[in-house]
Amino acid sequence: MFDSISIPTILVSYVALLFSLSVHEASHATAAHWLQDDTAARLGRMTLNPLAHMDPIGTFVFPLLGMATGIPFIGWAKPVPVDARNLTRRFTQRGGMALVSAAGPISNVALAVLFLGVLLALVKMAAPPPPLELRLFAHALLAQRVESLQALGLGTGLTLAMALTGRLVLINLGLALFNLLPIGPLDGSGILRGLLPWRWLPKYDRVQPWMGGVLIVLALTGLLGYVIGPVFGVILAGIETIARLFLGA
Repeated sequence: MFDSISIPTILVSYVALLFSLSVHEASHATAAHWLQDDTAARLGRMTLNPLAHMDPIGTFVFPLLGMATGIPFIGWAKPVPVDARNLTRRFTQRGGMALVSAAGPISNVALAVLFLGVLLALVKMAAPPPPLELRLFAHALLAQRVESLQALGLGTGLTLAMALTGRLVLINLGLALFNLLPIGPLDGSGILRGLLPWRWLPKYDRVQPWMGGVLIVLALTGLLGYVIGPVFGVILAGIETIARLFLGA
């Protein structure tokens, strides 16, 4: 199980994960602050410092164990505290909470788009022969190990930059899709609650305490991949189209 451990790959992946989780949680805190609840800001959560957001199990043990073994453990950060009573009255209370919930996934989508652009620029900087540009892009985005990218002879700096950028694209897309699921503690649940008709809320709220267990079962049985996988595949196909247009492939 541990025979194929790649320290460079783990380090690159973990740095990308920490940064992405920090932006995600800081975005929740910032959205709440913009909507006049300063609870998270007073607790030091409106920051990109990963130490403010780390959960010992969810941000340290599980992700590193998953990266070392290849087992798809779920990672998470400490939830950002929000006091809905403090939110601006420009929106309904649940509408304000839905906006705060949406801020996390939106930040991850924005990061994925940003780093996709950076990765395409790095491929151009590497200046491979035109027929190989798309292959280099796909390799940088999807390579399982940094060493396989390093074998292309790009130089240490460019190799690490492309590996890190590729991980940032994939991890942020994964975080956005995962958190948009309308299940239990995930952001999608808060977003959906802000959109549902009032008459549906009592039933919706009654089942939510059980949704955390449903999420764990989906993760442990591998069914979560069947839920997110098809959407992820469509997004990757879209990314390939963008890359072909940009690279002229």
